[in-house]
Amino acid sequence: MTNRGFTEEILSELKNTLSRMDDKSAEQTVDGILQANKILVAGGGRSGFMAKAFVMRLMHTGLDAYVVGETVTPNLEPGDTFIVGSGSGETESLVSMTRKAKKIGATIVAVTINPESTIGEMADITVEIPAQAKADGDSGRSIQPMGSLFEQSLLLFYDAMILNLMDKKGLKSDGMYGRHANLE
Repeated sequence: MTNRGFTEEILSELKNTLSRMDDKSAEQTVDGILQANKILVAGGGRSGFMAKAFVMRLMHTGLDAYVVGETVTPNLEPGDTFIVGSGSGETESLVSMTRKAKKIGATIVAVTINPESTIGEMADITVEIPAQAKADGDSGRSIQPMGSLFEQSLLLFYDAMILNLMDKKGLKSDGMYGRHANLE
């Protein structure tokens, strides 16, 4: 297969995966974000990169958002929303953070392949991305290696939520440049 062929297959997988997602949990998440005092987002590995992109866009919309683990991230408090992206829902460090967030009293949103996972079960809102898990290997659900389909779907899901937030806040893209980095 050619590079273009692989690209077309990836796009087909993404469309299939994202079209099977439940809009209700996404709407609950957007409403929770709008009501939150602060939004803290976590993810491990490549899911963590998707979290960073999402937090940057949340900041561009004027929300008080942070990536867990950065030196400038404040403490989590009741009234905050904790969003954790984990394909398996079992990543030990993220399970530990979710337990702590639950004890603190923050609203927990799990974005995962496995809603019955430890993180999914602790969450107030669980968003299921029906993608291939890393452990599925060559299951035939995706031509992509490991968790690529989940991570790509996670980024697109996060971007769709940004558009939803922009719509609800009456924001236009050009109005967000005032919050864009200017020391580049």
